[in-house]
Amino acid sequence: MRIRRPVAALLAAVTAVTALVGCSSGSEESRCTSKAGIIECAPDQRSAAPKITGELLTGGPYDVAQARGQVVVLNFWGSWCAPCRAEADDLEATYQATKGSGVTFLGINIQDSKDKAIAFEEGRVTYPSLFDPASRLALSLDIPPNTIPATVILDRDGRIATVIRAAVTQEGLRPLVERVAAEQPAPNGSR
Repeated sequence: MRIRRPVAALLAAVTAVTALVGCSSGSEESRCTSKAGIIECAPDQRSAAPKITGELLTGGPYDVAQARGQVVVLNFWGSWCAPCRAEADDLEATYQATKGSGVTFLGINIQDSKDKAIAFEEGRVTYPSLFDPASRLALSLDIPPNTIPATVILDRDGRIATVIRAAVTQEGLRPLVERVAAEQPAPNGSR
């Protein structure tokens, strides 16, 4: 009986990852690709993102649903994370280069103190961040806190288009964001 529980948990985790990106595997019809820690799904293969709400580091509530109609780039980070420090300039540069195309960025700070998180962002990024010390939002998107940085790109309909499980560079991130931004939203938000 004890052996079955870990196997069941592993199967549940695999199912959750598959559901996260809305992709089927092992099929020629699958339009999702996975390469070097990046999973991309075609519009007809995407699943809706879970509810993403919380308190901003600067105070006040925020709901990603407010950004419907825009591409939303979510970046999970912590002030204690060296790769997060390394990618901050690239995230900001990509944000500045794409915001005119209907793209918005949202950081999601995890497992941190508010003071350290605010100090980390100062002078690094100009887009807002949610404060999620318990990592609830990361876990709802199947981003284990010990695997950050991670970046998720939501399409204009609030669906998961891309999941990046590694630090990003502007050269790698910008084309992914621009590709999703070039898509037209579905009529009435459904595809």
